[in-house]
Amino acid sequence: MLPGFLARAVELLLGRPGHSLHLKAAGAATAVLGMVMLLGAWAVVAAEHDAPRANLKTYPQALWWSIETATTVGYGDFFPVTLGGRVVGAVVMVVGITTYGMVTAALATWFVGREQRRRHHLAHHAEELGEETVRALHERFDRLERIVGGEGGSGGREQPPQRH
Repeated sequence: MLPGFLARAVELLLGRPGHSLHLKAAGAATAVLGMVMLLGAWAVVAAEHDAPRANLKTYPQALWWSIETATTVGYGDFFPVTLGGRVVGAVVMVVGITTYGMVTAALATWFVGREQRRRHHLAHHAEELGEETVRALHERFDRLERIVGGEGGSGGREQPPQRH
């Protein structure tokens, strides 16, 4: 059941045709992080199981350690004591830091792209309004020229009576 769920989750993250490349990359990195945390928990238990002073002896403890290591929280309640466990810890840390950086970058790109599209739309709308205003002013000037031209250039003002 779990592998089917994971396959469906990965398909949802990566398989949507409308998603942009940065969102697909963030989704793939998140899937990789999940797998590294699950496998890292298993690997650290395997590396630490016979070590003296080891405190990562069960999978639930190791999974908690893996999550807090990947998120760089590191409470210090669990930690590897063997070289193999520390190598696993380093891999979990690097993958966690990289993944959160990619997800943060993807969100920032999404916000910036959304703002750029909004500004482009506003600029286009302002340009259209400017064109409409220019057209309306031209029509008004044309009308005024016709009025002024039809009355002999008097500008619509009454001429004072001429004296002979």
